[in-house]
Amino acid sequence: MKFFKKFWWLFLIGFLVGGFLVYRSNTAKAASVRSKTFIVKKIDLKDTLSISGQIDASEKANLQFQTSGLLTWVGVKEGDYVKKFQVIASLDKRELQNQMSQLLNNYLTNRWNFEQGQADNSGWQTNGMTDAARATVQRTLEKSQFSLNNAVLNVEAQDLTLKFANLWTPIEGLVTGIDTPNSGVNVTPTSANFMIINPKTIYFSATADQTDVGKFSIGQNGQLVLDAFPDSPIDAQVTMIGFTPMAGETGTVYEIRLMMNVDNLDYKFKMGMTGDTNFTFKEYNGVLSIPEAYIIKDSGKLYVNKVVNNSPVKTEITTGDTIDGNTIILSGVSENDPIYY
Repeated sequence: MKFFKKFWWLFLIGFLVGGFLVYRSNTAKAASVRSKTFIVKKIDLKDTLSISGQIDASEKANLQFQTSGLLTWVGVKEGDYVKKFQVIASLDKRELQNQMSQLLNNYLTNRWNFEQGQADNSGWQTNGMTDAARATVQRTLEKSQFSLNNAVLNVEAQDLTLKFANLWTPIEGLVTGIDTPNSGVNVTPTSANFMIINPKTIYFSATADQTDVGKFSIGQNGQLVLDAFPDSPIDAQVTMIGFTPMAGETGTVYEIRLMMNVDNLDYKFKMGMTGDTNFTFKEYNGVLSIPEAYIIKDSGKLYVNKVVNNSPVKTEITTGDTIDGNTIILSGVSENDPIYY
């Protein structure tokens, strides 16, 4: 007691210092909790994706002659619009027609020989001929038949050659390229190309990564923004989703084809124009949401550390979708509740 009375001030100082340290520890703990605290709030969430690509056409043809020859007529020029099955150029047919005349004459000769042989030997099977003589006649008649067949085949082949001297387009569309626009020159199948593209069949071809392609479905709507017309968005609809990866691309990507809701009668939208198509897969308005990092998984259940009196309390929750790192909360916490990380 004498010691306490004499040194009471030491005990007072110790008590004050101890109290200060406890207070400081509690204050630091509370500050730490506050620094890692998130306030549960309602926000709008959208699951969106943008894919890039360019305009292409489903009907396009690179036309070439199948034989070489003198180009005698070119009936189109770049920018012309052609109809389906329209003849656009032709080769010199004079030599081909002469060859056809010769083949027709050869056909008639073989036909008359065949008919004469049939007439001369009409009763060869019943007139008492020996087997050897009958076999000789049979072979002669068969040779006449073979010659006639070959003559018919030659005429048919030459007829195809005459037809191939005309170049016609299997589709309607614009003439977008001509390698040899002037007649009077000799051409080969590789030196006279005519490119036809049907502007009515344009579509937007985009690519989606393997991690995203599963989100798309046929008939899904998106909004296309072309780089050439950034202020004029176009409604677009998915018409095809590639099953195999696109060749020549970096990584594993798949083609997504979109029908553009435009008529393009003025050819405003051209081949190769680039842009982006934006899709919204899910949209939630005014939902309770917290960062996914605040959620604790334990024994198949989900929890958060709800802050009560500056201390975290483990609280079970149920959740909905997670979009861009934000998880929708269905139950367990309320708006403005603080939770601790």
